[in-house]
Amino acid sequence: MQSREVTILLVDDDDGDAKMVRRAFTKAGIVNPLVRAVDGMQALEMLRGEQGQDHLRPPYILLVDINMPRMNGLDFVRALRADPALKSAVAFIMTTSKHDADRCAAYELNVAGYIVKENAGEDFLDFVQLIGGYVRIVELP
Repeated sequence: MQSREVTILLVDDDDGDAKMVRRAFTKAGIVNPLVRAVDGMQALEMLRGEQGQDHLRPPYILLVDINMPRMNGLDFVRALRADPALKSAVAFIMTTSKHDADRCAAYELNVAGYIVKENAGEDFLDFVQLIGGYVRIVELP
């Protein structure tokens, strides 16, 4: 069975976290393209092909931080869900926020999962391996 190449869009303004994600993907042997946007506005521009950004075409999985400048992660996912062309995008939240209100708000926006970055290390590697399996097994739109 031949699988389609699934791009991972990391939406995170923190350079250190972005490096951690890239290292974890490499360590887990995940070779899917990993593209980064530094905030929700840039991610929307990439997904829509606006403001001179290359148009990121599906299938893709989004890994979204909550705390970012210009447009935070929850506002970004809200904008996704309001856009008919993007509303079915698979989004995971990766954040330092342990606030119940953030977690509940994320799940109300139909995210696929809510991961606290503080649980980095082995837990984070497990999450990255889960993403690798998800990409291989799940049929994306």
